[in-house]
Parts: sequence; C-alpha cells; structure tokens
Amino acid sequence: MSSANIVVLGSSNTDMVVKAAHLPAPGETILGGQFFMVPGGKGANQAVAAARSRSSVAFIAKVGTDIFGQQAIAHYQQEGILVDTIFRDEENPSGIALISVDAKGENCILVAPGANATLTPKELQSVKNTIISGNVLLMQLEIPIEIIEQAIDVAVQHDTKIILNTAPAQALSDQLLQQVDILILNTSEAQFYTGMTIENWEEAALAADYLYQKCPGIIIITLGAKGSLLKEKDNYIQIPAEEVNAVDSTAAGDTFCGVLAACVAKEMPIVDAVKLASKAAAISVTRMGAQTSIPFWQEYNIL
Repeated sequence: MSSANIVVLGSSNTDMVVKAAHLPAPGETILGGQFFMVPGGKGANQAVAAARSRSSVAFIAKVGTDIFGQQAIAHYQQEGILVDTIFRDEENPSGIALISVDAKGENCILVAPGANATLTPKELQSVKNTIISGNVLLMQLEIPIEIIEQAIDVAVQHDTKIILNTAPAQALSDQLLQQVDILILNTSEAQFYTGMTIENWEEAALAADYLYQKCPGIIIITLGAKGSLLKEKDNYIQIPAEEVNAVDSTAAGDTFCGVLAACVAKEMPIVDAVKLASKAAAISVTRMGAQTSIPFWQEYNIL
C-alpha cells in the first residue's frame, strides 16, 4: 500500500452545476444559464487542493463501478494523488451533487452520496498502514461517522496529526472532538455546534471559546468574505480575507482545508498556514466549479 504525507479520508462526487441569476425558492422554476459537470466531493476537493500544494496525497474513498467513478479515479491519478486506497462499490452508484450558483457566487447543493455512504470498517482497516505512515489525516463529514471515528483511533495511536472539517455539520461525540488537533468550521457549522449567532469577530471568538472546551486543539472559524478567526490556546488572531470578485464559492472551504493541511504537513507556523490557505480560497471563488477552481501552489502569490 502506498504512503503519503497527507491522507485524505472523505467523499468523491461528480458535480452537476447550473448557474442562474438567483437561487430558486421552493416550488420555483428558473431558466438557468451555463451547465457543466466537474469532479467534486469534499474529500476529493481537499485532496486535490493538497496535491496542488506540492504535497504527496493518498485518498481513501469509495466510488461506484459506473462511468462517474472511473472518470474520478482517472482524474485523481492525473493530479498525482495515490488511488490504491479508493474502493469500488459494485451495487451502489458513485456520489452525485446537484449545485445551483447565483450571480453573486453563492450556491446551494443537494448531494446523493451513493457509494460514499457504504465505506466499511473492514475496508478502512485494510488501509490502516496508509494512515499510520501519514503526517496529517484530513477528514470531513460526508462519509459515515463510524469510519471517521475508526480513522481517528488509528491516527491517535500513531501520532498522526488530525484535521477535521465539520462539513456538512452533524452531531459529533465529545470523545471524537477531544482527539482532533485542528478543527475547521464555517459560521453556519459553528452555529450548529454552539447555538450562537456568528456575524462578527467578537461572536466568532465566543464560539471558539465554547468549542475549545470540547476540542482543546486549534480552532479555525471561517467567516467568508470577512476572513478567518484562529484560536490557538489563549491567542485569538483575525486573518482578513483577500478582496476579490466572487463568481462561485463552491470549493472555497475545501480549498482552504486542503491547502492548510499541506502547510501543516510542511510544518509551517499555523498563522502562516491560515494566511496561505485564505489566499488560495480567495483565488478559487473567482473561478467556476469545484476542482476546476482550485489553484496551484505557484498561483498563491497572484494576490
């Protein structure tokens, strides 16, 4: 089994995207504009972002045996991602995401997880050595929680640094959170876990304090166009976002997470890592699509 500095455990989807003037309300039909189909899934997006940041990446995921799964694996290979830890489901289709994007770059996403939801503990056990050999384990919440818990148990036993992006937000045990080294949330996810409204830096700091009681690691709350709040022990650092003309925010959070993981694997100071991840995310929102929008390492100095 291959080894890599960064191990990404997560989802692989094919994104079907339509851009329109505004997002539809319930029962509303809108004549949209451009349609395109691109590789996506939070796990895959973050794996690609890390790989484009000049890091060796192994991707643990599950796809169907359909054309979408075949195309996804071929694409990951082209990105330099190790794919021998990607499993095939012969009964369920590959994951699909239906995405609407409005004129301001805001989006709404409907996901049919397919094979993503069928990754089993036995399969994860078979790639245990890949997790053990990695410096960083990066995960999201588009796959079964029991698989995430199992992966964390393996990583903790072998001092692999654990980064968890709580997207999409769902209930997590205190035991799981206590073992996470870096927790990344956007404002809606932070509100889900804290019950607090988060519209400014002060409210983000209060939410970070609350989260720190359950996850005594590094807390990063992203506030979209405002930037990111970093809490490391008793230090609070506001990192403003770059000002850009946004056209599609689909993979901004995933770009941030993947680049951050790459910087952590390179042992970069966390403040510098967040700044670079923020730059990469800002570039991504100026482009359409998920993985098609993720910049390469040499592009980060454009801004």
